[in-house]
Amino acid sequence: MKRITFLLVAVATIAGVVAFTAPASGHADEAAAPVFGVKIPPGYRDWRFISMAHEAGDLNDLRAILGNDLAIKAFREEKLPFPDGTIIVRLAWSYVSSEENNKVFGRAQSFVPGPATGSHLQFMVKDSKKYAATGGWGFGQFDKDGKPADEAPLKTCFPCHQKIEARDFVFTHYAP
Repeated sequence: MKRITFLLVAVATIAGVVAFTAPASGHADEAAAPVFGVKIPPGYRDWRFISMAHEAGDLNDLRAILGNDLAIKAFREEKLPFPDGTIIVRLAWSYVSSEENNKVFGRAQSFVPGPATGSHLQFMVKDSKKYAATGGWGFGQFDKDGKPADEAPLKTCFPCHQKIEARDFVFTHYAP
């Protein structure tokens, strides 16, 4: 009986240590994205909701926009420019019709996230000194497995965001 108790305590202790030390995002120790050196921050999936979007056209995806505490505070206070340390993450999935839901509604009207897109994770990291050449923002892009994108797509980030300089280069608006 003592052996079984000892074994159960040992297994529970090891499981607790593994669970405590494992990053919440599942990707925190992955490689940095090229160009800006942005890495996937640990625990990003637990950050708070900023907004969501459906991008049509060639992208045709659903996006959830999350932010760290600095991002949330700045959005809520409508503070521009965003303070250094702000991190905004965009998670994207394909936009698909839900046959299951549509059967209930009797017509095609329900759309849900499908498989993760190739550029599933994108990050904007505010560091006005480190990223001075790109409006103070560094960009990172990763697939669903945490693999960084090549250099080419990252070189297109700032030219697109540059068009909205008045919003500190951020497209997203806070959804109250």
